[in-house]
Amino acid sequence: MSDDWDTVTKIGSKTGGGSSQRETVVRGKGAINQAQRSGAIIGTEKKFATGNPANKSGSEGQRLTKVDRADDIIAPNKVPAEIGQNIRNRRSKEGPYKMTQAQLAQKVNAPAKDIQTLESGDAIKNQALLNKVARVLKISPKTGLPLDDK
Repeated sequence: MSDDWDTVTKIGSKTGGGSSQRETVVRGKGAINQAQRSGAIIGTEKKFATGNPANKSGSEGQRLTKVDRADDIIAPNKVPAEIGQNIRNRRSKEGPYKMTQAQLAQKVNAPAKDIQTLESGDAIKNQALLNKVARVLKISPKTGLPLDDK
């Protein structure tokens, strides 16, 4: 009986190395089934942090953690109204950037409805769309202010 408490079967990760033989790393369905048949205690751990920096989502993961822990409903991040106003002003002003919402939508390869909601300030923040619009209109994606007036 006391032997069951001293042995732990660890699945899917490497052992840390150490002098005690308490954890066993098992890979594969057959080895898991064998451990279950023998009556060993099986624990699984999921790896959350990987070594691949391309999958890092920045602060979005922190926001999702906040959403998970909150009891009330948290509204998604929206594009600030001043950015939408600056996009509308830049697009409607006479000059090389004067175009309709449909023309801008065609240039950024997005539906015209997305441009409309972006300008009205009702759009959920989509940084990829903001970057495309900023590139076409030559404005800052963070503030919506023109870059070539400097």
